[in-house]
Amino acid sequence: MISQRAQNVQPSATLKVTGRAKELKREGKSIVSLSAGEPDFKTPAYICDAAIEAINGGQHGYTMNPGTPELRDAIAAKLKRDNGLEYEPSQIICSNGAKQSVGFALLATVNPGDEVIIPAPFWVSYPEMTRLAEGTSVIVRTSFENDFRLTKTQLEASITDKTKVLILCSPSNPTGSCYTKEDLEGLAEVLRKYPDVIIISDEIYEYIVFEEKHVSILNVAPDLKDRVVLVNGFSKGFAMTGWRLGYLAAHPDVVKAVSKIQSQETSAPSSISQAAGLAAYTNDLSEVHAMRDEFKKRRDFMVQSLNSIEGVSCFTPGGAFYVFPDVSKYLGSKKPDGGSVETSTDLCLYLLDEFGLACVPGDAFGEPNGLRMSYAAGMEELKDAMERFKSGLNTLA
Repeated sequence: MISQRAQNVQPSATLKVTGRAKELKREGKSIVSLSAGEPDFKTPAYICDAAIEAINGGQHGYTMNPGTPELRDAIAAKLKRDNGLEYEPSQIICSNGAKQSVGFALLATVNPGDEVIIPAPFWVSYPEMTRLAEGTSVIVRTSFENDFRLTKTQLEASITDKTKVLILCSPSNPTGSCYTKEDLEGLAEVLRKYPDVIIISDEIYEYIVFEEKHVSILNVAPDLKDRVVLVNGFSKGFAMTGWRLGYLAAHPDVVKAVSKIQSQETSAPSSISQAAGLAAYTNDLSEVHAMRDEFKKRRDFMVQSLNSIEGVSCFTPGGAFYVFPDVSKYLGSKKPDGGSVETSTDLCLYLLDEFGLACVPGDAFGEPNGLRMSYAAGMEELKDAMERFKSGLNTLA
């Protein structure tokens, strides 16, 4: 009854862990969850007010498939204001979340057998989206020593005559790592040799960058613009995860192809969410910056706490709200009951079941030596989480 396509796709590991944690919580167990990639802040009031006004004003109908002209105008203005990028509103299509934009971009550009280069650790959905597009994922494992950033040497070695797409995510989910100007210049140097390779640049965490200003590959290589699909959205920076609103900006041919797919699969995003997104991009960013500053305090606490634990190493991520510590020294260890912890998945399940701490195993992201912890939680909760984490590791021999 079920298609082979559906059988081939794996469920999201992050949602699986989050669901297990919620299940244990319903059973009355004390759970601290660092598994969800979702800000713990409320959507700013001015955005909510704009949505309420849209509801009361009767904005209840379908909008144009690519999104309202007003929102696409605002996105084009934002791209110029914040990123120094010139896009016509006709080069922008709004979607039901940035995830949809990435998925539809792959459907619009990848043919069966085409290769998609995905640096690891990767966001769990990239390989599965590639599978749905009938492409082949080429996973390139990056290194802890380089803060899990793809190097130009690795990129060059991964490109073949079947390569169609490179996916970049900066700031990164799951590591929080940010590509530097120099990193991107090196990648661009390689990409110029291969004019048929498309770059999907996922910049959904753009507003959560701590020490440096966000840098897009288009800022260092504007000559690649016709080959770049820029993906962004409102969920992370504005704490609008449930509003389901994202967008992509790209060459008109890509936008036209994505628009056709979207018209048949989902049509435009919610009219109310689009009104909220318009308010987000046409007001000041003071509340966004306040959230970012709070995330930075939490990041600093998490990095310091993790590096104080024997056998754990954690670099300082430049953005997003994740840390990705190396726990390889605990893999292969023994639990008190005599069982073993062979993988990061084993470790995360042990921490969840025995110590009530939910993290996502690095196995899910293509990096078996690490695990992802989200610090989108209050400081007291994070302190509790670090105590549970340390206690759990101390029981392993």
